[in-house]
Amino acid sequence: MNAGIDLQGTFIQSVKDLGIPPGAAKAIWMPLPMILMLIGATVGVLVATWLERKISAAAQQRIGPEYQGPFGLLVPVADGLKLIFKEDIVPAQADRWLFTLGPVIVVIPVFLSFLIVPFGENIVITNVGMGVFLWIALSSIQPIGLLMAGYASNNKYALLGGLRAAAQSISYEIPLALSVLAIAMMSNSLSTVDIVNQQSNFGIFGWNIWRQPLGFIIFWIAALAECERLPFDLPEAEEELVAGYQTEYSGMKFGLFYLGSYINLILSSLLVAILYLGGWHFPIPISLIGSLLGVSETDPVLQVVTASLGITMTVLKAYLLVFLAILIRWTVPRVRIDQLLDLGWKFLLPVGLVNLLLTAALKLAFPVAFGG
Repeated sequence: MNAGIDLQGTFIQSVKDLGIPPGAAKAIWMPLPMILMLIGATVGVLVATWLERKISAAAQQRIGPEYQGPFGLLVPVADGLKLIFKEDIVPAQADRWLFTLGPVIVVIPVFLSFLIVPFGENIVITNVGMGVFLWIALSSIQPIGLLMAGYASNNKYALLGGLRAAAQSISYEIPLALSVLAIAMMSNSLSTVDIVNQQSNFGIFGWNIWRQPLGFIIFWIAALAECERLPFDLPEAEEELVAGYQTEYSGMKFGLFYLGSYINLILSSLLVAILYLGGWHFPIPISLIGSLLGVSETDPVLQVVTASLGITMTVLKAYLLVFLAILIRWTVPRVRIDQLLDLGWKFLLPVGLVNLLLTAALKLAFPVAFGG
């Protein structure tokens, strides 16, 4: 059953019980998932930017933000307020419409991708049957916005940044799709909920990372490249391109690029957790813990604990990967553009194809172990 529809039906029924007409109840429900998604993603970005500063400081043996609120927790809020109130400048020779549309096209697909992210069996906005491929399709829209922003700025550095972003995205989307296809083949589904459920049988030993170690590495490298994180931040390399496609942007338009970058990192980390690290499942099956404690699976308290643990586990796994991405930023040097393209086309693409063929062969040979 579609978990999103289940939540929708429960909410609409409870509103109708208050005497509100069915049409009005549906109208009240419609914006709620979107508002919840926006709030959750924005809070996630605030946490990620704070972690970026603190982990970067620790890696360089500094303290980092300390006095702006407890442990510097108000620094991300100050960043957001500063960007909201800064003057929005459009260069005189820029194409105003494309210049404005660029950041919007970058941010909207990332927000929409959160629709398919499950935090539990029934905690997902919509359980789309082709959920993972929907994300890949949406992520392919983002480089169009970056190229648009670079072209419209009428700045050679911005244009080079936009062209690099497009080339980088094309190079790494194919290995990313191949690694996802191997997971879909094992799970017999493209639904994110089905993929997580397929990993639920043996606790931590049932997670896809053990059956798809090569796919996990390919997906993580390609996801970092899609997010333009170091060592793959060629489109905005400060030493070469000032700030790449962001060079001419200020105020909230620049803020949208900043927001999109960090939301994309959190989204990619969530998807790695869902595809390879068991999603909302605890390393030890909750049903096993319940049976050891003599608690029935239908017990309402156990169900509440399971739902809470599911959300916590998904977020913890995602932020562990965010921590890893931040650590990579300060430990791995940036690659050259030719090295970046060579890695995508000459290494990840053939390795991704081999991994897919190997998965198909193992699925035929060991159908029980590989989801046959």
